[in-house]
Amino acid sequence: MGISPYLAGLRKLIGHRQVLLPSVSVVLVGDDGRILLVRHAGDPRWWGVPGGAVEIGETPEMAAGREILEEIGVRIGVPRLLRVLGGPDFEVTYANGDRVAYVTAVYRAGIDGGVPAPDREEISEVGWFGVDELAGLDLNRFSRALLRAIGMCGCGVPCPVIDCPST
Repeated sequence: MGISPYLAGLRKLIGHRQVLLPSVSVVLVGDDGRILLVRHAGDPRWWGVPGGAVEIGETPEMAAGREILEEIGVRIGVPRLLRVLGGPDFEVTYANGDRVAYVTAVYRAGIDGGVPAPDREEISEVGWFGVDELAGLDLNRFSRALLRAIGMCGCGVPCPVIDCPST
């Protein structure tokens, strides 16, 4: 589902102005330790960590499971909260001009059922990557900052660090 009815209604009132929005990001880790990343249909140049907005009446943990099921068609095990992140690296301007400042709860989870496949509405591609491959990937700014903050950026030095070579 692209935009929630709540956010669509809010956009009618405020236009493209920046909004603060709670969200979740899910670092899906396979049995072999590789991480699942996605390409968003709206901007397939970059790989990113899957996730999305928390809906009204939903806990962040519930949102993590819902977003992964909607976007890539799999159920996740119990997600483990890693960090809560926000700031300039988590501000996004969408192609239509909408601006969002996300505060994202970052979860780690495994797949508990299904085979990951893009929904073709929001996600155009999925791929598994080793942590050592992440530094060389074309990651969006949001995902690069997120992976750096949780120590999985693939730069080869202990993270999070200010002088991370992957920045």
